[in-house]
Amino acid sequence: MISMSLHRARVVLVRTQIAENLGAAARVMRNLGLNDLVLVSPEANPADRQARRLSTHGEAVLDQARIVPDLSEAVADCVLVAGTSARTGQLIRGQFDRPDTIMPRLIESMGAGPVALVFGPERNGLTDHELTRCHHRIHIPTDPAYPALNLAQAVAICGYELRRAWLTQTQPAEETAPPATFAAMDRMFADLRASLEAIHFLYGPKADSLMHALRHLISRARPTEMEVGMLFGLARQIRWFVEQQMR
Repeated sequence: MISMSLHRARVVLVRTQIAENLGAAARVMRNLGLNDLVLVSPEANPADRQARRLSTHGEAVLDQARIVPDLSEAVADCVLVAGTSARTGQLIRGQFDRPDTIMPRLIESMGAGPVALVFGPERNGLTDHELTRCHHRIHIPTDPAYPALNLAQAVAICGYELRRAWLTQTQPAEETAPPATFAAMDRMFADLRASLEAIHFLYGPKADSLMHALRHLISRARPTEMEVGMLFGLARQIRWFVEQQMR
């Protein structure tokens, strides 16, 4: 069962060092409908003036944030945990996925309990030991020449992909109008051809090949009945204009 809200999605910031990053992360969490923030042994104070200034309507996220001494306590009740890192080598080489690959799994798991996205400190990120304790490991595919993201940027990217996956799985697909029938299209093409001949857009030996190209172009778009009606209107207006010029 997919959760109908993101209240079971938790953001865990480990040993955050810069107050501004706490505030900026809280702001983007508010933007994306996330409100469960847990801070593991933070060096920065969520009550710091700079954190509050950068949070911009995310103050409630900071106010409700829980502070715990270690990662185990932060995710003890979680059924799925994904850790993030800019480093992909050493002990856990080849064990990373992109955010868009992992987020659907987190969304599916929210029906069973809380899930967590874990972000490490600004200077070095999560340790290999911390990453190996996560069920999944996320690497954002940045340019190798400069792979390190700001903490709040990483939260924004992962949070966006999480919300996108949640919307995909919880919101019904928009109903789209069915394409027009072959008969309606055929009548429209006949009407359009007569109008284009009237203004000499279709003229001479190349008229058939040009009309074939137009028919192919319009058919490939699979227009709806309403859109075919618009093309009928265009054809009528062309003929009306021609008739006005001939008076």
